[in-house]
Amino acid sequence: MSRIVQKFGGTSVADVERIKNAARRVKQEVDNGSQVAVVVSAMAGVTDRMVELTADISSMFDAREYDAVAATGEQATAGLMALALQDLGIASRSWLGWQIPIRTDGAHGKARIREIETGELNRRLAAGEVPVVAGFQGLGPDNRITTIGRGGSDTSAVALAGALGADRCDIYTDVDGIYTSDPRIVAKARKLDRITYEEMLEMASLGAKVLQTRSVELAMNQKVPLQVRSTFVDAPGTFVVSEDEIVEQQVVSGISHSGDEAKITLLRVADRPGVAAGIFGPLADANVNVDMIVQNVSEDGATTDLTFTVGQGELESAVRVLEDRKAEVGFEKIDADSNVCKISVVGVGMRSHAGVAQTMFRALAEKGINIQVISTSEIKVSVLIAADYTELALRALHTAYGLDDE
Repeated sequence: MSRIVQKFGGTSVADVERIKNAARRVKQEVDNGSQVAVVVSAMAGVTDRMVELTADISSMFDAREYDAVAATGEQATAGLMALALQDLGIASRSWLGWQIPIRTDGAHGKARIREIETGELNRRLAAGEVPVVAGFQGLGPDNRITTIGRGGSDTSAVALAGALGADRCDIYTDVDGIYTSDPRIVAKARKLDRITYEEMLEMASLGAKVLQTRSVELAMNQKVPLQVRSTFVDAPGTFVVSEDEIVEQQVVSGISHSGDEAKITLLRVADRPGVAAGIFGPLADANVNVDMIVQNVSEDGATTDLTFTVGQGELESAVRVLEDRKAEVGFEKIDADSNVCKISVVGVGMRSHAGVAQTMFRALAEKGINIQVISTSEIKVSVLIAADYTELALRALHTAYGLDDE
């Protein structure tokens, strides 16, 4: 008998009819003889509303009470899903994070799961019951409700699948799988049957919103097979698996993009030891995440231009931090540009194939697209370009790497 964890996102449980539809998905697996545990998100928009209410009450809120409020959306969905399953003749009950318990650290709002006590859930599953677990929440060391960050229900589901020794974790959403690129932009994008954990981790971190980054990392570490599939289409999705489960790996599996980028250039920075630490240290202290970095050294060796990227939401904060340290660091001017986009090609096949970057650069050059910044890793090449060329770049690269669905 197989054991499956099914996770339903906010759009999959957005209203009563969708909850009933999701319950029918669960029944299909139960009827196939599987033991099934369900993890649910809040109904679409509910968590945002809870966050707004918290902010309206207090601008300097207690993070513990924020979690108590923010976690209520999943509680409601779990109860409704259990009722929907009971209505279909399936034994079911809802479980909140503290009832299992799902134990986390005490970092309210961004807690990390430490342990899941599965004794009672295992007994219920063996008896044919379907536990419906509220995602996104756990129990901190002080017995307070914690939440594990936005999109955390994916992480809850993967962690539960690992703890229960599940054969796989199905992530149900409003898309039918992982595509070679954004199908809303690239008409010839095609759905992948399989993708490796590493590729999915890169694509998730580079702007693909289908899976939360932490959930992919956890699945890779615990070797939990994932399937991303649609709640609304009765068809197989995309399996996220280890590299050795894919017989013939494409050199490039996908093209990702992130428009949530801003570029900062510090002009004529004093070229001396300690300057980089003087720039990036204060940014880190201000919780500004720096991504791509490139440095150009002048001919005389006295000054340098330093360019790096941050999230658009952190641009104003980053510029303010740097302006406050202008005299201390020693630079002449800051240029900031939020009209940029990061384009990335991803594929584990890059490890054994040369010329991947060259193909990218040539394809962009042929379309007259200027590259502003370049960064690479073992299975990824990323470039920063003007945002106006995003769609043209994605389509050109998709064709250049032979990913078009003919």
